[in-house]
Amino acid sequence: MSSTLPVNQAPFDLSGKSASRSDRRDMTNPPPRKAAGLGQLGDKLFGLAAKGAALLTLALLAGILLSLIAGAWPAIHKYGLGFLTSSVWDPVKDEYGGLVMIYGTLATSAIALLIAVPVSFGIALFLTELSPAWLKQPLGTAIELLAAIPSIVYGMWGLLVFGPILATYVQGPLQKLFAGVPVLGALVSGPPVGIGILSAGIILAIMIIPFIASVMRDVFEVTPPLLKESAYGLGSTTWEVMSRVVLPYTKAGVIGGIMLGLGRALGETMAVTFVIGNMNQLDSVSLFQAANSITSALANEFAEAGEGLHQAALMYLGLVLFFITFVVLSLSKVLLSQLKKSEGKKS
Repeated sequence: MSSTLPVNQAPFDLSGKSASRSDRRDMTNPPPRKAAGLGQLGDKLFGLAAKGAALLTLALLAGILLSLIAGAWPAIHKYGLGFLTSSVWDPVKDEYGGLVMIYGTLATSAIALLIAVPVSFGIALFLTELSPAWLKQPLGTAIELLAAIPSIVYGMWGLLVFGPILATYVQGPLQKLFAGVPVLGALVSGPPVGIGILSAGIILAIMIIPFIASVMRDVFEVTPPLLKESAYGLGSTTWEVMSRVVLPYTKAGVIGGIMLGLGRALGETMAVTFVIGNMNQLDSVSLFQAANSITSALANEFAEAGEGLHQAALMYLGLVLFFITFVVLSLSKVLLSQLKKSEGKKS
């Protein structure tokens, strides 16, 4: 028997139907492929656009840094690094030092972090592990809405509402309690007016809580459920699961959220200007002492500063703030890289 098909019989496709001549012609002559040149050209254009965006960002950063150095050069030339350790700020005598503003910026940001980090962790823990399902969405939305409130509203509320409450119900009782105690008495000394470093730090903490809590909640939710369920199956409590399973798994994201909040605290202007007191003197170490910060000094004096040493000193303060944020960002990157290396070694 011959295994070849008759000449007039068409071959069959997989369904058992005979294929037409046009189908056979399509099978023998596949459609032409797209020109490879167009795809390569598109890839090159996309790569150039992405590279241009990155270079533009670096150019803007370099331009800001150079403009700050150029504007601050008279103060840099006259004071040098001594500007950072001098507490004198007297526009009348044309003498300037940035120690008070630097101290106020770092102190208020540190107080804000000390308050905001544990509160944000508690919020994220409740939303991811303890909250009933019907409460998660409205509570999470309400917390995120705190980030949408303008900073000037926080400042007005802090000055008119929170400040008097802090002076009446916190500072007054603490001064009576620690009267005559050497260290603690000095920490709560000062007139009970409700403005100062502690007030500014608490307002900053309220402002950065939504940022840190949102990031913590998101990174906690990406923890594989299998890890948590295994820990619960072994008899672990909720705190043990969070501290020994979730936090080690998400520590890089948690640190990133804390650094985000710290950056917001360092750069906040209007809210701090309302409640810090705006005093360019450092009389004591009291938490209730009126002080100043870099951002509040720039907001209060830059518009009225004349050309010369006063304006250069303010630009010098801006350069110092730029350097502080750069150092904080660099330290966070180094810390995250160390965490990744340690995780790689463990694995």
